[in-house]
Parts: sequence; C-alpha cells; structure tokens
Amino acid sequence: MTTPVCTSAQQFTRYVRDRGPVLLRTARSLTANQCDAEDLLQTALTKTYLAWDRIDDRGALDRYVRRTLVNTRTSQWRKRRVDEYACDEVPEQRAVDPDPAEAQAQRDALWHAVGRLPARQRAMVVLRYYEDLSEVQTAEVMGVSVGTVKSAVSRALVKLRSDPELRAGFHW
Repeated sequence: MTTPVCTSAQQFTRYVRDRGPVLLRTARSLTANQCDAEDLLQTALTKTYLAWDRIDDRGALDRYVRRTLVNTRTSQWRKRRVDEYACDEVPEQRAVDPDPAEAQAQRDALWHAVGRLPARQRAMVVLRYYEDLSEVQTAEVMGVSVGTVKSAVSRALVKLRSDPELRAGFHW
C-alpha cells in the first residue's frame, strides 16, 4: 500500500491549521488590535503560500512566517499616514453614545416639546427636520415665503432650546 502524496496546497493548509493560532498570537503582539492582527497574518500567509514551493527547510516555516509578519508590519508602519497633529488646545471630546433607553426618552421629550409649539411653527419644524425638506420646499408646502420659514423655524428653535424639559438632556 502506498502512502498518499500531499500536494503543496494540502501541506500549506495543514500547516496553517496546525500553526495558525500560534502565528496569530505573534501577529497580535505586532499590532494594536485583533482585526489588524488577522489582516497582518493573512497577508503574511499569502506571501508564504506564494513562496511555499521555494521553501526547502520545512522546519524553518515558523521562522519564515514570523519574519514575513515583521517585515510586512514594518512596511505598513512606514506607509502609514500621520493622523495626529500637535496643537495648543485639546480638541473637544466626542460625546459618548447614550444608552438606548435614554436616547428614546430624549426623542420622546423632544417630540412632546415640538407638539407644544404653535401649529404653524410646529408644521415648519416637522417639514424641515423630520421630513428633511429644504427651506424652499417647506415654503412651497406651507404657501409662504422662504424668509417666513427661516424666521418661524428660528423662533421655534429658540423656544425648544429654552424649554426646561429639554435643557438637561440635550446638547444644542
């Protein structure tokens, strides 16, 4: 009985299956997060697969892949864009996403406050901000001038901003 001969692709697949977790830990130590580590390992394994038939010493495969990981990561680092700039003042912090229940409570409070506006202002606010119509489109629907829409919406926003029930939870 003859032993089946494994193709290069089968050998590579077996190698990745057996050594993948160890190599992923190495990639993870070279990057800032898990997703980048997976991408880095995928790139290194692709390069290894392309060179598979040229690698004579199968015992040195881990060393080859690790060197490829380091070289690939170094190349990525050299090509990176610089997204950080020195400045005199600390930029504003991004707001943390509110808890879904809190967000719903804010939407409900805002909707109730809009409901307390005079009918004409309420209609214009709804058309502008809930229906996302332009000032011109809102003016056409309401049968008024664009200037009337601008002033009515401006007065409505002042009322909403000063509404005591909305002040606590909103950042205008």
